[in-house]
Amino acid sequence: MGLSRLAALHGVATSYSPSADVTVSVPDETVVAVLAALGVDAGTPGAVRESLAAAESAARSRLLPPTVVVWSGEPLPDALTALPPGTTLDIGPEDPGSPPPPRMRIPADRPDPAVSVRGAADGPADPADAAGAGAPVAPAWWAEPPLGVHRLAVRAPGGRSATGTLVVAPPRAPRPPARGHGFLVQLYSLLSARSWGMGDLGDLADLAAWSGRALGAGFVQVNPLHAAVPGRPTDPSPYRPSSRRFPDPVHLHLESIPEYGHVTDRGTLDDLRQDAATLSDTVLNKGALIDRDAVWDLKRQALELVHRVPLTPGRRAAYCDFLAEQGQALEDHALWCALAEVHGSDWHSWPAGLRDPRSKETARARGELLDRVDFHCRLAWLTDGQLADAQRAALDAGMAVGIVHDLAVGVHPGGADAWAQQDAFAHGMSVGAPPDAFNARGQDWGLPPWRPDVLAASGYAPYRGLLRGLLAHAGALRIDHVMGLFRLWWVPEGRPPTEGTYVAHDAEAMLAVLVLEAHRAGAVVMGEDLGTVEPGVREALARRGVLGTSVLWFERDWAGTGRPLAPEEWREGCLATVTTHDLPSTAARLTGDHVTLRHRLGLLTHPLDQELTADAADTAEWLGYLARLGLLPEGEGDEEGAVRAVHRFLLRTPARLTGVWLPDALGDRRPQNLPGTWDQYPNWRLPVADAEGHPVTLEELAAAPRLHRLMEVFRPSGDRPEGHPEARPHRHP
Repeated sequence: MGLSRLAALHGVATSYSPSADVTVSVPDETVVAVLAALGVDAGTPGAVRESLAAAESAARSRLLPPTVVVWSGEPLPDALTALPPGTTLDIGPEDPGSPPPPRMRIPADRPDPAVSVRGAADGPADPADAAGAGAPVAPAWWAEPPLGVHRLAVRAPGGRSATGTLVVAPPRAPRPPARGHGFLVQLYSLLSARSWGMGDLGDLADLAAWSGRALGAGFVQVNPLHAAVPGRPTDPSPYRPSSRRFPDPVHLHLESIPEYGHVTDRGTLDDLRQDAATLSDTVLNKGALIDRDAVWDLKRQALELVHRVPLTPGRRAAYCDFLAEQGQALEDHALWCALAEVHGSDWHSWPAGLRDPRSKETARARGELLDRVDFHCRLAWLTDGQLADAQRAALDAGMAVGIVHDLAVGVHPGGADAWAQQDAFAHGMSVGAPPDAFNARGQDWGLPPWRPDVLAASGYAPYRGLLRGLLAHAGALRIDHVMGLFRLWWVPEGRPPTEGTYVAHDAEAMLAVLVLEAHRAGAVVMGEDLGTVEPGVREALARRGVLGTSVLWFERDWAGTGRPLAPEEWREGCLATVTTHDLPSTAARLTGDHVTLRHRLGLLTHPLDQELTADAADTAEWLGYLARLGLLPEGEGDEEGAVRAVHRFLLRTPARLTGVWLPDALGDRRPQNLPGTWDQYPNWRLPVADAEGHPVTLEELAAAPRLHRLMEVFRPSGDRPEGHPEARPHRHP
């Protein structure tokens, strides 16, 4: 009981329920290891007793939790209403230059009358807003501070005092201004005639400008563009980065850099450009995979030449502003990059003094590597500028949302973030997933988790900085494995994923910071909430305006008949898609090609004929339902018509956003990523291709008849000529 109680006080689960009627106990060894990673000694019965006594004593004496959340216009949290009568509250702005809110004092003769309030973030009440339902009340002594993060100090009668962080957040994240559709694409896979071997930010801006103007698209969602861990070979997965805080300069479109045109060594630059053209040709015409390392080798050499070009006074001033805005975080990131050039890309193997970002040895290295640090700072600035250009191109093209960026669930343990923010990460732990129906062995993703206690004590400063950077040039942010805002599966080093456990975050604080930063940026937030989701999580996300993700093949009446879910029963607050980067393309699913691919790679858990039969039955049920809805006028046996039909179905749902997987528009049969494989399949290295597997450039894609036939589905009915197949009325059976 003592270990269980101690674990509960620190948010560590001692059991979990993979399904409603199943409970699995967590091994004591796992609980002890996880507590140790949180700085809690539970190694012996005596240590458990001492740690439990200390934790319970701290809980009894604590006036405030480290971080307190107030949702604007809503009732105050217990952390404030439970303060003793006569307590004074001093709230200071995090920004010293802002005027402080007035001091508040809880009357000594409570209970006090409550008053109706509406926060500054609230406009007229939204009947659809669950968070704003009813009449919010607050005590008469409460004067709501402005939206933001504040310093909170309380002093109770008798001299007890406490300090903490107060987060005042709007009740909901911004909503998409209207229903809309857009493309989902892995940016590296979209080469144009001008690319240097992989898609870049120039290609992203061009895709957004074209699809917004020509197709009426409202957004383009891309893979995470986080900075990768350098080295050969670089891990091609965009979901295992060195840093989530800063983007990867491999995505730069070099010719768009103003200094590029002023490089004096034109011969070397022209040779590099020719090598890049050859590299692209091998991908587009000779069957080669995208080689990120080769692309970066060429771009890095070119960027070294660009870096020698002096900045103009105006550009220099803009660069200095960027350095000041990014501060210590950028300096640490750039220093890690410079040190990695000398000592390798895993800081654990560096000389002992350099493993600490605040050591004297590191400070000395900072001075010795000043030019390389400036080089990497400059790359971050240039990449930030092109991210801004891409979003500007999207909005100029009429997109309501623009670029949707993606936040990976974690970072590489040897990378820049894990080095610079060592105190915030749980050492000896890795994030993963428990066993489920699709993976009986569970998953270990090799990503160190943030420590919830350290985040809370810092007022969630690392998390806030991360979100602010990602949202700076985003119309929306997708959060991979959004359930991680509530809890994550921790796997102790050396143990299998089956011997992990869940560790909880303060979900209110994580959500409040997310909603606050999205509000400041005017950006939509969507979460990838597929797979095993803890009860209540989707409801909590929806209450705060965070959209979910609904994939057609998974949307069935699981609580009832098990049949395809009727379109009108889908949730409104979601991005609706037919597939994702981790799933088969629609053409592959319709033909069963994805089953035979998994068979060739030895990934099936049942005999091939059994898997093919089950898959065909599932697909046939969906196609039959689409036909009964009148959404398959092309009839049976028309693969391209079926791809259009599933997208017609998505438009029948109330989903706020509808995403088209870009390879689906061309009939591409290959998945970009095949979970469960490493070197057996070329994950994250395939260019977008047509139905025959021939790579397609951005220029060819824009002119592709198949793409335009699919996108006719999304044209407003009033824009279609009389007799056009998409102008036919669709009726329910």
